Amino acid sequence: MPADSPAFGGETPSRPRASLRTAVVWEVLKDALDRRAKAAGPETGGVLDVLDTGGGSGRFAVPVARLGHRVTVVDPSPNALFALERRAAEAGVADRVRGVQGDAHGLFDVVERGGYDAVLCHGVLEYVDDPAEGIRNAIAALRPAGTLSLLAAGQGGAVLARALAGHFTEARQVLTDPAGHWGAGDPVPRRFTAEQLSGLVTSAGLAVSAVHGVRVFADLVPGVLLDSEPGAVEALLRLEAAAAELPAFHSVATQLHVLAERD
Repeated sequence: MPADSPAFGGETPSRPRASLRTAVVWEVLKDALDRRAKAAGPETGGVLDVLDTGGGSGRFAVPVARLGHRVTVVDPSPNALFALERRAAEAGVADRVRGVQGDAHGLFDVVERGGYDAVLCHGVLEYVDDPAEGIRNAIAALRPAGTLSLLAAGQGGAVLARALAGHFTEARQVLTDPAGHWGAGDPVPRRFTAEQLSGLVTSAGLAVSAVHGVRVFADLVPGVLLDSEPGAVEALLRLEAAAAELPAFHSVATQLHVLAERD
C-alpha cells in the first residue's frame, strides 16, 4: 500500500512516520463511515454529518470530507482552526468543512445536540478535567443511530517508551499513577488502559464494537530504518495492522482506539 494512499489520512511519502501514526485509525474509521452511510439509506445520498471534537488542523476531518461527508470541527485553538481552513481549501473540500471554536466541556454551546451520524473524539480525553463528561457529551451529539471513534493515549505504551529511554523511575511512575502520568515534565496529563476507555464508553450507553492498539511499533522503530530499508514503511504498516486488534498488544500501544456504535 503506498504511503500517500487515503488509508494514511492523506499524508505524503515525505512524512512516512506521520502516515504510520494515522493509518490504522483511518482504515477503521473509513470502514465504519462506509457502513454508517449505507445504513442511513439512499435518501441521504451517502452523505453523513460528522463531528470532530478537538479536530485541530483537520488531520482526520479533511480526509473524511474527501469521502463526501460534511464535517464540523470543534477546537479551542484559533491557530488550529486557521490551519484547518487552509488545509480544507488546499484539498478542495472547503465547502464541506466547518470549524468552530469551542471545547468538549461546552460542546453544545457551539454545536447541535443529537445532530451527527458520527463523532470523532481523538486526543481529547487526555486533557479534559472530567473524561466521563467528555464522553457523555460526545455521545449526546450522536443521532439515534451513530458511531463514536475514540482515540486516546495508552498507559502501557508510555511505560515501555520511558523504560526503553532509560527513565526507569518515570516508567514506574506511569505504571503506578492513576492518571498514567510520569511527572512534572510530562506533556500528557492523563493516559488510559483499553479497559478504562471501554468502561467509559459502555457506562455512557454505547456498545463497543472494536478496540485497536495504535502505534504499537511505529514509535519504537528508529527513523533511519524507515529511510534506508526499501519497503520498510509498507512492511511496518502491515505489522501495525496485524497487531492492532490483538489484545496482547493493547497493553503496549502508544494510543488506543475504541469504535463504538448506537444501533
